[in-house]
Amino acid sequence: MADPTVGVVVLTQGTRPDDLLRGVESVLAQQGVATDIVVVGNGWDPATSDPPLPPGVATLALPENLGIPAGRNRGVPQVAGEYLLFLDDDADIPSPGFLRDAIGLLRNDPGIGMIQPRLRARDGKPSPRRWIPRIRKGDPGESSAVFSVLEAVIVLPRDVFERAGGWADPFFYAHEGIELAWRVWDQGKRVWYAGDLVAEHPAVSPTRHSYYYRLNARNRVWLARRNLPAVLVPLYVASWTGIQLLRWFRKPEVLRAWFGGWREGWSVDPGERRPIRWRTVLRMTAAGRPPIV
Repeated sequence: MADPTVGVVVLTQGTRPDDLLRGVESVLAQQGVATDIVVVGNGWDPATSDPPLPPGVATLALPENLGIPAGRNRGVPQVAGEYLLFLDDDADIPSPGFLRDAIGLLRNDPGIGMIQPRLRARDGKPSPRRWIPRIRKGDPGESSAVFSVLEAVIVLPRDVFERAGGWADPFFYAHEGIELAWRVWDQGKRVWYAGDLVAEHPAVSPTRHSYYYRLNARNRVWLARRNLPAVLVPLYVASWTGIQLLRWFRKPEVLRAWFGGWREGWSVDPGERRPIRWRTVLRMTAAGRPPIV
């Protein structure tokens, strides 16, 4: 039997060339699969990377930074493969059997439509709890169905990705992993957090980005407007507004930025609307996470 084929999209702005090389080499070291890799430069030409990328790795230079979801989307047509791996430029997969095992999981359980592995901090420090994409975090080594993903390392069949409509281009940054997860659930499949599959990533705070709070709020609103049945849109936005007020009521400067994004979410066109089915709402609710929080 031929090895499974995997199209690999690595997104970068060229600011971490050593980490980028580490990640690409970890993909090239994978056993039992055939990989086709493209490094997408968001406003940067990966062909100029120093140290240089290994031979056989394709590059795509985007003339400007289109944002994380759009950058990933541009890479998908550049690679062949029945499956897709999305890898951030500061992530790597230490086990040479990672892709073989992930694809084995997808093949053995066709009800799984997308996999996020357990992320381990590369420096040996405790991994942030936010890397476990469920409300009750529990043991990071425990696997479960989830309703969002941390997008740094994701594996899924190409046909599932295409039926989902890809990543949310307009989002630029934040919450595109929730939308993709919802759209996988809407195909009658589950999104799976695989605690027994391990990838590595530096433990950095997302708030290091100056636009974090604004886009966090804007995209929460857009997520609801693009994906939820109309009656659930205000419920979802209201629940997250309450959560943020409780979380940051002692930080008025944070709330000002957050509510600036909240207003933008309602006033700016979020792009294509594809509400999930009520059947999906019921399945998600039965599985432990109704899409109102």
